[in-house]
Amino acid sequence: MSASKPDLQKTLDDVKNLIDTAKPLLEKVTTLEENETLRVQFLGRKSKLTDILRTLKEFSDEDRVIIGSEANKIKTQLSEMVENNSVRLLKIKHNRISDKEKIDVTLPVYEPQIGHIHPVTQMQWKTEDIFQKMGFDIVYPYEIDDDYHNFTAVNLPEGHPARDNWDTFWTEDGQIAITHTSSMQNRILKEFKPPIRVIVPGRCFRHEATDARHEHTFTQVEGVYVDKNVTLNNMLATLKTFFSEFYEKEVEVKFTPDFFPFVEPGGMMSLTCILCDGKGCNVCKNTGWLEILGCGMIHPNVLKMGGIDSDVYSGFAWGFGLERLVMLKYNIEDIRHFYSGKFDFLKQF
Repeated sequence: MSASKPDLQKTLDDVKNLIDTAKPLLEKVTTLEENETLRVQFLGRKSKLTDILRTLKEFSDEDRVIIGSEANKIKTQLSEMVENNSVRLLKIKHNRISDKEKIDVTLPVYEPQIGHIHPVTQMQWKTEDIFQKMGFDIVYPYEIDDDYHNFTAVNLPEGHPARDNWDTFWTEDGQIAITHTSSMQNRILKEFKPPIRVIVPGRCFRHEATDARHEHTFTQVEGVYVDKNVTLNNMLATLKTFFSEFYEKEVEVKFTPDFFPFVEPGGMMSLTCILCDGKGCNVCKNTGWLEILGCGMIHPNVLKMGGIDSDVYSGFAWGFGLERLVMLKYNIEDIRHFYSGKFDFLKQF
């Protein structure tokens, strides 16, 4: 049964209803806490406005411009109302302070330590936003999963020698601290209907020695794309678009064949060294290229285990370590800095 065509007018009405609903509530706000609650409700990552923006991929290019323009107007109006409320309520709060409580401006200045979002979390949000704009959904993995989803369902059956490439943490009851976010791939293939466009950002764990380039705990972003007539060129174009947006500069990509059990053909994708713009430096070993991730066309066995007919559909998948992308973006020399608890390092971000 084919999906119904998205309704432009209904979506525009939904956007308009947001301001009609939010405006009277924001006009009656009396506390900063209430103002923040309404901000999250109408502008947060799980708000109705965000849900509407995530449906843009279902519309034509022409309708997408109309809805996006209207949604941005509403977002601006709501943001201004929230900001005005904050200013107004802070003034009221200050005016209520008694003479005894007022600050002595002759005292030495004390600068409070204000917390901030961890750099890896910041870049995960940026990554999610980029892929959402490209029409991808987001699925988060189970950090503890079973052998079937972590290995067997991605074409690594029991006894497969490639399992040795993953130094795995096992629980006492035979579960796994996931070694890659590919553990969600089988569930995605079963639960979504083609066309499938999903990324899986999450924490992974491997029992290995740490050094400047390796950590036992890291963040991986898995990508899955399945549709009719999908090719390797589609994959390279998708990743090129992402990396150019992530690094805020135009990058080139190239594909080098390699073996991974869950893709065929599979390989490593490299991009122009963003530190030297491809001219050659110590980081890229004077090649002008940086090998950045493993990827390839999803193996027919993986599609079959996910209930997808490989004679009709094809797809590609990839997985990259987010910390390594952040290291390149900010020229960070040691991956261990991220989780070392060194405030001098973290507060730079």
